[in-house]
Amino acid sequence: MTAAGDNRGAFDARKTYAQRYLAELSQGIGVSGDDAAFFARGRVSFLRRELGARWREGGAVLDYGCGIGTAFPFLLSEFRPSRLTGLEVSREALEAAAERVPGGNISLRMMDDFSPDGREQLVYCNGVLHHVPPASRSRAVEFVGAALAPGGCFALFENNPWNPGARLVMRRIPFDRGAVMLSSREARRLLEAGGFRVLAVRYLFFFPSVLRALRPLERLLKNVPLGAQYMVLGRKA
Repeated sequence: MTAAGDNRGAFDARKTYAQRYLAELSQGIGVSGDDAAFFARGRVSFLRRELGARWREGGAVLDYGCGIGTAFPFLLSEFRPSRLTGLEVSREALEAAAERVPGGNISLRMMDDFSPDGREQLVYCNGVLHHVPPASRSRAVEFVGAALAPGGCFALFENNPWNPGARLVMRRIPFDRGAVMLSSREARRLLEAGGFRVLAVRYLFFFPSVLRALRPLERLLKNVPLGAQYMVLGRKA
């Protein structure tokens, strides 16, 4: 086989991984009537509004547990970072993410190969901690703290265990079975114990696609602890 054939084979393997990942994810989130891009766009836009003037274009952004890079285009367009770094523990996911990189200012790194150096201005993290054993979650928060510059922000998104829809979605996703959900109160305690000042606890994704006409109301409901996801926003002292 030629070198070109080898490259095509490698690409097909990565594409297969991404397709498998999205297919499994769709088994769960498909009940909402929306896809992964809808939720990634919603989270990142929500975060940008919450940060407001705290964010200045040109800061470095870290996607902690980036998966196959679904959030990359939205992080780039909303935050216009000088550098976007995606971290993963799965080499297959990182290889699939490499095919989705739309520009040259994204660095993809395996978690074990990354040394936090206190230079990031923002860490975005979605749906990672429920896969981390509870006893190890504080170390994950410490890692994020070490990656952030003083004054940098940590945006932690997680599925809300008080929302029946979120629980249903996780039961339907093969790679989420066995995951241990954590409440927004637990997440807040984790960040505070890790030295973060919690700026906000917010809730989002209240209405499925069939009730999309009600979605403009969601901005008014962000303090109501019933959304399918929540965000804990912390700032490094």
